Amino acid sequence: MTADVLINIDVDDLDRAVAFYTSALGLSIGRRFGVLAVELTGGTSPIYLLAKAATTEASPATAERRRYARHWTPVHLDFVVPDLAPALEAAISAGASLDGEPATHKWGKIAHLADPFGHGLCLIEFIGRGYDEIATG
Repeated sequence: MTADVLINIDVDDLDRAVAFYTSALGLSIGRRFGVLAVELTGGTSPIYLLAKAATTEASPATAERRRYARHWTPVHLDFVVPDLAPALEAAISAGASLDGEPATHKWGKIAHLADPFGHGLCLIEFIGRGYDEIATG
């Protein structure tokens, strides 16, 4: 079985999220779903920004509440860009915060950031063959 990937990002301010993701990453509004959600297109998978108020229940299976300060999660988004420097400048200008200095590895350059809602994301510029530079199998 194959499955399409849909990316969903909870935010507490839909308009501010649209402004960030369109200006930082060059994505476009595909469709609006009233005041509840916006579909962004222009990447390899659509991104859905979902309006969810801070402190609301994240899931019936956990006591976690939504919070939009910088937080860690084992799942994050990487955005591959052709040139890290201008992409990083655009992201910071749009409201991203840089978690540390960009690093260069054998496979490419990476900058660790957070969007204005505390969600981690990375900008990656591949070098040479990208991850194939370190692949072993």
